[in-house]
Amino acid sequence: MRFRLEAGNATCVVADGKLWAPEEKADLTVNLGDAALMPGLVNAHDHLHRNHLPRIGEPPYTSAALWGADLHARFADDLARRHMLPLGDALLFGAFKNVLGGVTSVVHHDRWEPDFASGFPVNVARLPTLDGLRNLRDARDGTTPPATGPWAMHLAEGTSDSSSEEIEEAFSLGLLSPRLLAVHLVAARPSGIARLAAAGCAAVWCPTSNLFLYGATAPRALFEAELDVLLGTDALVSGSGTLLHEIGWARTLGFLSDARLVSAVTDTAARRLGLSPPSLDAGAPADVVALSAPLLEALPRDVALVVVGGRPVLADERHAPLFETAGIPSRELTVGGVPKRVAAPLVDAALLAFHLVKDLRRIIE
Repeated sequence: MRFRLEAGNATCVVADGKLWAPEEKADLTVNLGDAALMPGLVNAHDHLHRNHLPRIGEPPYTSAALWGADLHARFADDLARRHMLPLGDALLFGAFKNVLGGVTSVVHHDRWEPDFASGFPVNVARLPTLDGLRNLRDARDGTTPPATGPWAMHLAEGTSDSSSEEIEEAFSLGLLSPRLLAVHLVAARPSGIARLAAAGCAAVWCPTSNLFLYGATAPRALFEAELDVLLGTDALVSGSGTLLHEIGWARTLGFLSDARLVSAVTDTAARRLGLSPPSLDAGAPADVVALSAPLLEALPRDVALVVVGGRPVLADERHAPLFETAGIPSRELTVGGVPKRVAAPLVDAALLAFHLVKDLRRIIE
């Protein structure tokens, strides 16, 4: 199937998973009106299988290890909810949260799942990840950083001295390099920031998760250093919502210029993760979104269309014929008061998750 997308700022044809020139023939034309068409957003940090959990704990904590220990010691019943949704549905709900925020590519900070290999509704970057230095300290784990290519690791996550000292330990182990995407960096101090910048590392920032767990986020000095910054949501067990919610919070904090913030979820993210450069040119991957509000002000209600790999996964209800023509089963879902049409597996997983944890509906309200 070929369909043409016509927006105020661009027109393109989608076919065979790619973008084609506007003059190419199409089976259906989708008039997006005043919505702006742009390459899909990149979420640089999530745990797709943990989004169906409520925010758990009694923060602030001083380290991720203390949060984890507290969950198992005092919140075991809440934590057990992770088993109430089958893994496949949990992964789909994680995909739903991302699509809802205009994301077409995401980093899943955990093991690779077979579900991602074919037909998954969002692109999952195949990136090696480590939970932290404790994985390397544990000889039984057998985990080692990859020899080539980008990889991600939680680093300096917390506010304690020991969290801060992780950067120096990572340096002594030879882990700091342009290939490393260091996630969180809440405890980064000037000496550690200098180490990261000198090594050419990238920083992955998850402000709402950090603020919930630790009452603090990465320091302003980190953003003033010569570091590439990417933005991530983390999972809903600690983060506030979709990538659009995260962008709003990040902008309010004022640590990044608007230009750097946009790049954190587009060009910079794609380059550091080894993804195709974001583009609406012919030949580019058909991973696109249309927003009816400026990116830095948008919420999920403003996401008028999401296309992943040439397949529509979310659209305003008035574009329902796109799903019908493409032969993709879909369901209605109201997001922020706006009727949407969403690929059926995503809505089904969302309704299951919302039934288990009503607070998760915050992402569609």
